[in-house]
Formats: sequence, C-alpha cells, structure tokens
Amino acid sequence: MAAGKYSFTIEQGATTNFEIQYKDSGSTPINLAGYSAKMQLRTALDNSTALLTLSSSLQPDGTGLNLSGSNGNTTLLSGSIGVIISAITSSVLDFDTAVYDLELMSGSVVTRLLEGTVRLSKNVTR
Repeated sequence: MAAGKYSFTIEQGATTNFEIQYKDSGSTPINLAGYSAKMQLRTALDNSTALLTLSSSLQPDGTGLNLSGSNGNTTLLSGSIGVIISAITSSVLDFDTAVYDLELMSGSVVTRLLEGTVRLSKNVTR
C-alpha cells in the first residue's frame, strides 16, 4: 500500500494535536498492539538533518506519536495515532516549509503510512 498524502500546518508556539486512523482496505481499524511509530520533518527529502523527530516514546513535554490516540485513552484496537507537538517544541522550530513521513513498525515490517508537507505559521506573541 502506498503512503497516504496529508499536509498540515504547525502554529509556532502553540500545541499541534491531531489524530489519524490506520485502517485496512475494508475500513477496519488496524490493531496497533506491538507497533511502534516514527515521524521526521526535514527541509528537503535529501537533507541529512531532521528538523524534528517524533516517536511513539513521548517526550516529557508530551511531544510524540501516541498509539492510543491524541487523548491517550483510546484502545490500541482503534488504530488511532495521535500526532502531538507541544507548544514548547513548536516554539523553537524555525522553517517555512518542510517534508515529512510517518512510519509504523511491527517487527521487521515497516509501513510508510503518511507523507506530505508541513508549513510553519510563525507566531508574533512570545
């Protein structure tokens, strides 16, 4: 299955929090038990330095990929993945546009779930 396309905006200095749902071809949610996830933002595909890396091991400020949904209370059976970038993390980002992809790993199997562009909407109030 090819990666889905989804583009989004990060508002600098604000919390970004949205949820995607991983489903099979019959629209049945995929059970995420035993999975891990990783997402990276880069200024270009060939850039060796990531602007931001998110994983299913949440950072102390809550930034990361939550396999229990964006609220952290959804069952793994739902296939819900919360993408969370805290206000603290977003406040130090400095780019105009970037590319990203989101991968799910189960054992040695890697699935590129999403890819797209990210725009940073820079804040005025600091």
